[in-house]
Amino acid sequence: MTEFRGPFGDLPYIPDDLTIPQFFLDHRHPTRPVNTNLTPWFIEEGTGRKIGFEEVRARTFGFANALKIRWNIGERSSLRITSEIVNNGISLAGEDDVGGSHNFEPKIPPFVSSPSNPAYTSEELSYQIDTTKAKILITHSGSLQTALDAAKDSGLPPSNVIVIDTPTSNVPYVTLDTLVHEGLSQPPAFVERKLKPGEGKTKLALLSFSSGTTGRPKAVAIPHISVIANVIQMAVHSKVYLPAEQKRFRPGDVIPSILSSVSQSEITFEMAPHTVSDIYGIVVNLHWSLFSGFSLVIVPRFNFIQMLKSIQHYRVNHMLLVPPMVVLLCKSPEVKNYDLTSLRFIMSGAAPLSAELTRQAIKTLPTADIGQGYGMTETCTTVTFPRIDQKIGTLGSAGQLMPGVVARVVKEDGSLAKLGEQGELYVTAPSIALRYLNNEEATKETFIDGWVRTGDEVIIKEESMLFVVDRMKEIMKVRGFQVAPAELEGHLLNHPDVSDTCVVGIPDEYSGEVPLAFVTLSQDAQTRVKRDPSEADKIKASIMKHVADHKVHYKRLTGGVEFVDSIPKNPSGKLLRRFLRDKARELVKARDVGKAKAKL
Repeated sequence: MTEFRGPFGDLPYIPDDLTIPQFFLDHRHPTRPVNTNLTPWFIEEGTGRKIGFEEVRARTFGFANALKIRWNIGERSSLRITSEIVNNGISLAGEDDVGGSHNFEPKIPPFVSSPSNPAYTSEELSYQIDTTKAKILITHSGSLQTALDAAKDSGLPPSNVIVIDTPTSNVPYVTLDTLVHEGLSQPPAFVERKLKPGEGKTKLALLSFSSGTTGRPKAVAIPHISVIANVIQMAVHSKVYLPAEQKRFRPGDVIPSILSSVSQSEITFEMAPHTVSDIYGIVVNLHWSLFSGFSLVIVPRFNFIQMLKSIQHYRVNHMLLVPPMVVLLCKSPEVKNYDLTSLRFIMSGAAPLSAELTRQAIKTLPTADIGQGYGMTETCTTVTFPRIDQKIGTLGSAGQLMPGVVARVVKEDGSLAKLGEQGELYVTAPSIALRYLNNEEATKETFIDGWVRTGDEVIIKEESMLFVVDRMKEIMKVRGFQVAPAELEGHLLNHPDVSDTCVVGIPDEYSGEVPLAFVTLSQDAQTRVKRDPSEADKIKASIMKHVADHKVHYKRLTGGVEFVDSIPKNPSGKLLRRFLRDKARELVKARDVGKAKAKL
């Protein structure tokens, strides 16, 4: 049987009787570096205020104690995660039975955290509240009205809405600081939950929602051990515990919490701190960073220019990005106005980063090591990680399988692919999630006998390097040949007039389907088109020639080029192709109508 494994051998022990906060606040693991610099855990981006370990512990206790006193909510174990950070929206599931057919779902332990993105509409947030049966909603004042609307739609009383910051105007809702001070002023009203051996594998810590690239997002049930295991895997792979032998990661380094959705047209991030909005931020940006001894700069909503200022001001060393943010760094003329030489490492995840875009990033940020990671909510984040011995990750690679990961590549006929052969990726690891909440059918399709079926078409090459071809459902078949949209998108981003792009297939009578490129123009190209509308056709022709000159005939943009103001993405930065597929169908219909009229 052909199976692929990470190259670093066995993992050290992974405690299965600890909750996530107990592991991070109370436990000493051999892979954790000793932070002799006593650097702060968090830095508030706007004020520069530093928050250290003891303050985190105190605020954790105060918050948990107040929740018990006010709402009789117990079990401190999962609460620390929510009180360690400034976030724009976390819903907390209570201890009611969440149901499930034929007793498929057990009860959720008290206070499972279900992070949500502040970019959500009230309808999206209400869907999450209803799915998780949330009892309390924690929100930033900037998202308060959305949270209140969602709470009302879900039957959640306003008294159960907590505002995490201190609003500039008076609002009749309890704030996080109020709860912390209230809890610290009272004697303990709760007893911390102690897990039995093995319970860390079954007690839920998170209900983190999948990206929803195919239909509505699904709540992924993640136990405490998954987060702990994934952090240990990354620590072993990146050797954070051996500072004398490697210089990429060092206790005292600075990393910002800046991953989110991007608006290309305004060059702004419509964002929450990514530390709490999805699994990439929760596990990698927050927990792995703190485990490694980094200081995490907590960033509210901000624009691209503010991000550049923060890198310069706080001398940021590491950045965890998604491809749209790399595009901005490579394309924006503002980058040259800021000192970014403190950057030592950049990892891109959540979607493939093309070889072409990597080359551009190398030129833009010459001081930084650059690589990719790969993972899913269902695997509790990282399956691969950038190699520690490479300044520039293997071009086109999604990184190296981490220790503890076992992978299979399944071909169309069901047989297992060998090294260098293509197929669908299945993985197993100590970090994988348990199931989808209240969705037995989807669970059976994805969680199979301890393996996660990823739905990604991949190739694994020498030294356990993973290459993601594309989502299987997104692969186009042109004249019987497979065409990966990500390959064309990476190439298109090399064109000077292209700021962002998404390629979809449209029906074609002869070829079956052909590629159509939606393109967001660069600022310079937009100016030229405004000055002379005929320039648009010239740019389209230039873009199509750019592909035709470098790609085989069946990969050419036979479906054409269409300009759009922005490319839709989910909060993780993944392209929402389904929206542009719908738009493409409308374009095809309009073209057919035009042809019919021309014949009359």
